[in-house]
Amino acid sequence: MAEITCTYLVVGGGIAGVSCAESLVLLAEARDSIILITESSLVKSVTNLVPLGKVLTRFDVEEKRADTLGNNIRVLEDQLEHIESKDHYVRTINGNKIVYRYLCLCTGARPKLIEHAKDNPNIIGIRDTESVNDFQKRIKNASKIVVVGNGGIASEIVYEISGIEVHWIIKDEYISSTFVDSGAARFFQERLTTKGEKKSIVKRMRYSEETADSSAAKRGAALGPDWHRTVDITGKLENVPDSVKIHYSVEIENVISQSEGFPLKLQLSNNEQIECDFVVSATGVVPAVNFSSDKCFNLAPDGGLLVNWGMDTSVQDIFAAGDVCTADWEPSQHWFQMRLWTQARQMGAMAARSMAARRSGETIYQDFCFELFNHVTQLFGYQVVLLGRYNGQGLNDKYEVLLRMTPGLEYIKFVLVDGRLQGAILVGETGLEETSENLILNQLDLSPYGEDLLDPNIDIEDYFD
Repeated sequence: MAEITCTYLVVGGGIAGVSCAESLVLLAEARDSIILITESSLVKSVTNLVPLGKVLTRFDVEEKRADTLGNNIRVLEDQLEHIESKDHYVRTINGNKIVYRYLCLCTGARPKLIEHAKDNPNIIGIRDTESVNDFQKRIKNASKIVVVGNGGIASEIVYEISGIEVHWIIKDEYISSTFVDSGAARFFQERLTTKGEKKSIVKRMRYSEETADSSAAKRGAALGPDWHRTVDITGKLENVPDSVKIHYSVEIENVISQSEGFPLKLQLSNNEQIECDFVVSATGVVPAVNFSSDKCFNLAPDGGLLVNWGMDTSVQDIFAAGDVCTADWEPSQHWFQMRLWTQARQMGAMAARSMAARRSGETIYQDFCFELFNHVTQLFGYQVVLLGRYNGQGLNDKYEVLLRMTPGLEYIKFVLVDGRLQGAILVGETGLEETSENLILNQLDLSPYGEDLLDPNIDIEDYFD
């Protein structure tokens, strides 16, 4: 067993782990050493960071070879197996013993597949680079698939895919309910029948795991927000229209494997039957706490490692960030946790600050980004900005809504309580990102403006910027 010693040990090659390691490079003292353990030779790194406000940022996620992160980060392609917190060391699958001073767990999450997926090779999840490669191989020879789920990945698949018949099964009454309300869902739905421009190709450098052992059970980091722009997800049909059959408010009750015709027959809760080549299960994730420890961590009901505002777990000198953890602090008025790329980056950086401060004996405070829920993504070809309690989360239906929609151009929703902005959904190039952020943070009374607040003939950013 090889023994390695380091000051900071970060486990996970996703956005949280890489953000933590890269932040430590800037914060750590010269004598301190940093090790990053990643299960894949590829890691995810944030690039092209564009500030849209005080806390709101838009960024790309670039897939890099792990050995390009920099000389100050030692990367080990390995997997965490066991933690001995009392003696401050870990053991890995490859037999390494790594002695640490501070440890940050960023092991991410794994797909939560539908219950019928067990031992069925024709039901797949999409979470990392490896699963996308499997999906791409299958789609080339398929003519009909079923997508189950109503979040970001499911929405991206049904919009980006072509040359195939797609059935989208959702348990809700409208699409993309993880992110938006029913009004925005209707706004998006037009894009499923008129998909507009072809997707642009990402021109950033891309790498592949050519040297990876294909038989090894390795798991890559979570997908970035533009994963579908780097792969060809076109089916074998040439004359099929680019439309999607949506099945609302239903779930799969049974899956039958067939030896003739389509490999699968699905029985839905509304007694409908669908035959297909395979099923894509995109029904969320569960924290990947796939290691043992000499001490039990405090876990949340969702299985995540409970962390305080400094990203400390319940075990001394062990921190956690990203999808593997669950926030266990009193959140600010306009923040809540969602397992998103944005929060993975913010949590990873916060964990690095906390570890470096603990090392130097300094006192720090929680980063300002946790004052306001903020996320920028792409759905159905539109930029989507989510701020604060954008769907009235936690407001007990005691709020009013202002809407402005221009079909094919923009959808704007303001959530107000007692005349003060609590959240916003901005779809399209609205130019209201910074103004909305300011209005939520400042809690200015907007009652005097009434419905004129979203009058298209009034530039409210001139008033409130």
